[in-house]
Amino acid sequence: MTFRLRLALVAALTVAATIAVASAVVYVVMRNELRTSVDHQLQQQSQQVLSNRGFLSHAFMNQPFAVPQHGPSATAMYLQLVVDTGFTQLAANETAKVPVDKRATAVAARKRGPFFTNGEVGEKMSRIYTVYVGQVIDRNGERHGAAIQFVRPIDDIDRTLHRLQLILLLVLAGGLAAGAAGGALVSRAALVPIRRLTETAERIAETGEPSERVPVSGSDELTRLGTAFNTMLGALEESLETQRRFVADASHELRTPLTSMQTNIEVLKQHERLDPEARARLFADLEREAHEMRDLIAGLLELARGDDPGQEKTTVHVDELVENTVARARSRYPQLTWASRLEPTVIEGYPERLERAVWNLLENAGKWSREGSSVDVILEHGDLVVRDYGPGIAAEDREHVFDRFYRATNARSLPGSGLGLAIVREVAEAHGGSVSAEEAPGGGALLRLHLPPAADS
Repeated sequence: MTFRLRLALVAALTVAATIAVASAVVYVVMRNELRTSVDHQLQQQSQQVLSNRGFLSHAFMNQPFAVPQHGPSATAMYLQLVVDTGFTQLAANETAKVPVDKRATAVAARKRGPFFTNGEVGEKMSRIYTVYVGQVIDRNGERHGAAIQFVRPIDDIDRTLHRLQLILLLVLAGGLAAGAAGGALVSRAALVPIRRLTETAERIAETGEPSERVPVSGSDELTRLGTAFNTMLGALEESLETQRRFVADASHELRTPLTSMQTNIEVLKQHERLDPEARARLFADLEREAHEMRDLIAGLLELARGDDPGQEKTTVHVDELVENTVARARSRYPQLTWASRLEPTVIEGYPERLERAVWNLLENAGKWSREGSSVDVILEHGDLVVRDYGPGIAAEDREHVFDRFYRATNARSLPGSGLGLAIVREVAEAHGGSVSAEEAPGGGALLRLHLPPAADS
């Protein structure tokens, strides 16, 4: 069953349920009103009879009551006298006797109050009102309590209610059809944006190109869905473009050391023609190129690892992490002076990735610092600042130094993969932070890594 059909059915059933409830209420109210009207008519008849004090003088005489001779009717008064012994007196028409039960004799005996009931009188379903009228004297001179049963047929009311039932059923059927038609029209119009989303998704699945966008207009929920879908497509397109660029750049960067290594290996095949000094230079080149390959592959793995959604954050004491990393830098670059001022800082993050980012910042400073100079490492207010006294970063390079495989002009002759600072930016963004390059006062480079603190710190 399609979603559109389900919406139409839900709309039809909702309308039908509403009409059914309304119809039931109308029917019950109408039935009660008609019955109340009949009950009121019978009570008025009883008041007319009881107001005629000479009425009871007819009781048990040979003079019949003035009642219709062919049974009860909706327009004429029809009644029956009941005494406490159960004896009844009516007009000559014995086929239209009113049923008498213990309740009626109890009213005649004045043991209960008046009441309404339904019964069949002269083959007509009727409304019967039984009310106490006083005492009567029989032919033997004995006194008996008496009640009168006033009768009004309700077959006309039953016919009216039957017609009302038929009308309400027709209204219910019409409402069901109208609800289904309206639901189909509304669902068709409402699902247009979803149909567009589906068609766009199918085309993207066929072509593999997420450059298409869904046209959106308005401000309803479906418009928000379309906007979110377009945002997702934009992110997917950017991700694919980044992936393509990454693969292309990685292929290019790997090709250079591999080509160089292959050339050196070809030369080494003719080692008998090389003097010891030439062979030593070739081995040194191979070792350097192997280290470059290792660093490049490690950087690529770090960048790929950064996209892993399965990693979980833990509490990280950044000041301790930076302190340990500075100790490593002192061992790696003993010719430099490393000055640190670290403020206790706690965040929620990935400790191994943070350590790699901090090391890349320190390694970058160590690589560009002159022998005998110093590197300042400051951690305060959630910012890690690494400042060196080297040549600094040119203004045109500052906005690109954190791009993957980007190398400034004066850095292309030095070993490196161009991934170190790109990894720093990836780690910063993974922690909701940022990284920037600035010109240090008095010369040198100043790199700033901002990390938002933990919520409870």
